Amino acid sequence: MEAFKKLTGIVAPVDRVNVDTDAIIPKQFLKRIERTGFGQFLFYEWRFDEAGQDNPAFEMNKPRYQGASVLISRANFGCGSSREHAPWAIMDYGFRAVIAPSFADIFYNNCFKNGILPLKLTEEQVEDLFKRTAAHEGYQLTVDLENNKISDEYGLEIKFELDEHRRQFLLLGLDDIGLTLQHADAISAYEDQHAAKLFA
Repeated sequence: MEAFKKLTGIVAPVDRVNVDTDAIIPKQFLKRIERTGFGQFLFYEWRFDEAGQDNPAFEMNKPRYQGASVLISRANFGCGSSREHAPWAIMDYGFRAVIAPSFADIFYNNCFKNGILPLKLTEEQVEDLFKRTAAHEGYQLTVDLENNKISDEYGLEIKFELDEHRRQFLLLGLDDIGLTLQHADAISAYEDQHAAKLFA
C-alpha cells in the first residue's frame, strides 16, 4: 500500500448528504475479482446518462475538476452496505483523501485499509471548502498528514485530529497484513521453536 504523508491536489465536490456505497459503486459492477478497474464506475449513475454519456449536471464531470485527488462531500458519506469496493473505486479513480463532516463506520475503517485518508471536519469547515472550491477554478488543498493540517494558497489552515494508530498506518503505508509482516522474523522464530518442541 502506498504511504500517505503529504498530498497537494485539486478538490472535487459531491454536494450531497448520505452518499451511500451503492451510489459510489453500483452493485452491477461488483462481479470483478480484482481490486483495480473500479474507478471507471465511480458514481456511475450520477456521472453518466442512460446512453452512457457524461452527465453535464454532475459536478465531477466539469473540466475544472478533472484530475482531482481530494473529494469533499456532506455528512454520513459511505453509508449503506459494507462493500469494500467503494474505497477501491475511490482510490482507483485517483482520490487519496475524502473530506466530510461524518462517515459511516465501516466505510471509514475500510478507507484506512486501502490507503485513503477519510478526514472529518466540522459542518462549517466543510461548507467553507465548498465555497472555496466553487470560487477558485482548479482549487487545490494540501493535506499534510505528518503535521495534521490542511491548507490552501489563500490563507486557509485547519488542524485536524486523527487516531494515532490509524495515522501511522497511512504514514507507513501499512494495512493489517503489512503490520503483521513487520514481525515476520519473530513469527518465524516462534514457529521454529514451537515445531522443535512438538517433535522433540
